[in-house]
Amino acid sequence: MRRLMMTAAVATAAALALTACGTTEPAADSDDAKKTNEAITLTDASGAKVELDGPAKKVVGTEWHEVELLISLGVDPVGVADVKGYQTWDQAVPLKNEPKDIGTRGEPSMDTIAALSPDLIVASTDLPPAAVKQLRKVAPVLEVRSAGASDPIGQMTKNLDLIAQATGTTEQADQLKKDFDAKVAEGKKALADAKLGGAQYAFADGYNISNQVSIRPFTSGSLIGAVNEQLGLKNAWTVKGDKDYGLGTTDVEGLTKLGDDVRFAYIANDGDKSSTPFTADGTLSKDKVWTSLPFVKKGNVHRLPDGIWMFGGPQSMEAYIDAVVAELTK
Repeated sequence: MRRLMMTAAVATAAALALTACGTTEPAADSDDAKKTNEAITLTDASGAKVELDGPAKKVVGTEWHEVELLISLGVDPVGVADVKGYQTWDQAVPLKNEPKDIGTRGEPSMDTIAALSPDLIVASTDLPPAAVKQLRKVAPVLEVRSAGASDPIGQMTKNLDLIAQATGTTEQADQLKKDFDAKVAEGKKALADAKLGGAQYAFADGYNISNQVSIRPFTSGSLIGAVNEQLGLKNAWTVKGDKDYGLGTTDVEGLTKLGDDVRFAYIANDGDKSSTPFTADGTLSKDKVWTSLPFVKKGNVHRLPDGIWMFGGPQSMEAYIDAVVAELTK
């Protein structure tokens, strides 16, 4: 599963160049500003103690979830793994600068990162321990657990707060959390008003690999699954998800286990044709099992907009909420 996450589920592209300084600019009279010169000591997701001379300004991110959180907090990372891939899959929270591409999310370039002289490297616990050990020789490393199926939204919030403490942006984090909660309430009301509260709903992504379609159900343990339930939707998947991302595995035959009245939604990306098996001209368009499914016949298949990162942070989830409400209520 980690390999799938590291490659954007089999999709990814290569590089974009140039460096730019990351900045964090809290209001002059804020509590964050008063702490600008104070040393910071944190305990990261691995249990390691991370010591900083002050809020980190030049930050490198090795995974897109953490990169998105940095951007949302107003910190432009100086280095990002697979820049082009991020720009393809996370358009909801776009890069505002031109960071240095540090290599793939699974194998970042130590030399490239070292050349950036970062104050802090934010790395996912998905990264191999040997790579993290090398990174710690370059700069302080803050390991973040990108996902946790036991409490997906809580894990997202915990990650946001941890990175905010390291970058002196706790006020921004508080506002992001308030905005997310407000968006959930707004979305839940909109679906309830449309008589969709408690509606059976199944979200997935799918990939065509060597003419074999693989489908990933987003169970209640996924971040999107948890958001769906807060919106008042009922997760129709019965498959078991993994302990981190809450993702299951199935094939087209597995879709026959979904109820007749289910609403099926997915996110694909035109930048990666392998990710579009559910589209009208996709791999499944001529599959007899797929075309015979009740929800397909009823037109209850909904493609949500490209560029909403399914494993992102509060702002990606807000974009997701807007998209699913608009699609289900139109």
